[in-house]
Amino acid sequence: MKCSKLEDIQGIIFDYGGTLDTNGRHWAYVLWDGYRNAGVPVSEKQFREAYIFGERALGRESIIKPGDNFHTLLLKKVHQEFQFLLNTKVFSLSVVECRKAETAIADFCYAEVQRVLSISRCVLNILCQKFPLVLVTNFYGNMHAVLHDFKLEGYFKTIVESAVVKVRKPNPDIFQLGLDAMQLFPQEVCVVGDSYEKDILPAAALGCHTVWFKGLEWIPTERDEIVADTIIKDISELADVFR
Repeated sequence: MKCSKLEDIQGIIFDYGGTLDTNGRHWAYVLWDGYRNAGVPVSEKQFREAYIFGERALGRESIIKPGDNFHTLLLKKVHQEFQFLLNTKVFSLSVVECRKAETAIADFCYAEVQRVLSISRCVLNILCQKFPLVLVTNFYGNMHAVLHDFKLEGYFKTIVESAVVKVRKPNPDIFQLGLDAMQLFPQEVCVVGDSYEKDILPAAALGCHTVWFKGLEWIPTERDEIVADTIIKDISELADVFR
């Protein structure tokens, strides 16, 4: 349902990962589906440990390069997870078996993102005709390559990427960079994101309006949800929210 506070919105800031590419599902669940689809002999608990290791490795080291498309990113991400699983002796797959499984997982997740983005693209097609759109995301430095890969780069006036600007959510300063790019005041802008702590709270602290994409969280959390102006559970709902 549209909130009356959103009637005077003049620009929209989008999160990317977990919002536009997975329809509100935390990325760990998409990858876990890929593991199960590939028949990798690992428990969910073991996978979660590997996922955390992989995310920290990608954040700490320059593993992802600016020109890496999303499939390459997935291969590198899953490879880090497999290295952890091998080093902790969760399984003892051969190098050939690992590469085959890593590719199968990357292929599965890439196809899932393509499916979701076909829906998100329809929503962006509608919204970009009414509002300037800016992307504000915690990402690895290759966001432009990913958007080009998925034919999404033309929708956004500016891309504000944490690895490039050296500011990460939940620091409100990263959203301020998005506001500056649109040359709009916070009360004229709505932020759409799946993370309550990293998107909704810092954006609201700046004075922006917010739409919380309440999806499947990595760690389900009980919280006071009154900060968000509007709550959605499917990306397609945004067309009505901003009608």
